[in-house]
Amino acid sequence: METIQLTIDESLLAEVQQATTALHMTPSDFMRVALERALEQREIIAKERRDAEGYAKHPQSLEEIEEWESEQDWE
Repeated sequence: METIQLTIDESLLAEVQQATTALHMTPSDFMRVALERALEQREIIAKERRDAEGYAKHPQSLEEIEEWESEQDWE
């Protein structure tokens, strides 16, 4: 097993510390689980990133947005 060094914001560290206490986990165990879950989600993350890049390059026109507006039911 390898040991790594990680730099994170203080606010994120505080959240991790709260979570590890609540879950009765060590910070290392928590980080290991978080990394495993992120790796499981990498395909979804990659698709979301591609979608965001596509919309940034080719934003929807007002006509495209209006076309689907009637499908939204906010009742």
